[in-house]
Amino acid sequence: AKAPDFEMAGEKGPIRLSDFAGKALVLYFYPKDDTSGCTKEAQEFSAFAPDFAAAGVAVLGVSKDTVASHRKFTAKYGLAIPLGSDPEGATIEAYGSWVEKSMYGRKYMGIDRSTFLIDGAGVIRKVWRKVKVPGHAAEVLKAALAL
Repeated sequence: AKAPDFEMAGEKGPIRLSDFAGKALVLYFYPKDDTSGCTKEAQEFSAFAPDFAAAGVAVLGVSKDTVASHRKFTAKYGLAIPLGSDPEGATIEAYGSWVEKSMYGRKYMGIDRSTFLIDGAGVIRKVWRKVKVPGHAAEVLKAALAL
């Protein structure tokens, strides 16, 4: 399927799907800056950033957090990947990552930790839903190298 187009704020200005034309993109959605699982996920993707770059694959993490929050998160943990801010959730919804969740019997809407591997032509090649963080970035890199 064709990847839904997007435009959102980033630390260095607007980020659009078209910015990645001709190169593969790992687009991952996460619930919240500076929480344990989201921090581990961003650190794993950052650890593999040189490998993704060598393979010509861009990585972009997205949450509803503000650009200011992303800046603090990036600085605090020395993250090596860009983060996009989608406060209205338009991109998160377009990719089907805004879902009903349940905790302690209470239902609420939230971001499904999910990852999309998009090829240089803008086609979604692989989707991971309900991601478990340990080992995920390595698995995504392996899939990206197989493109």
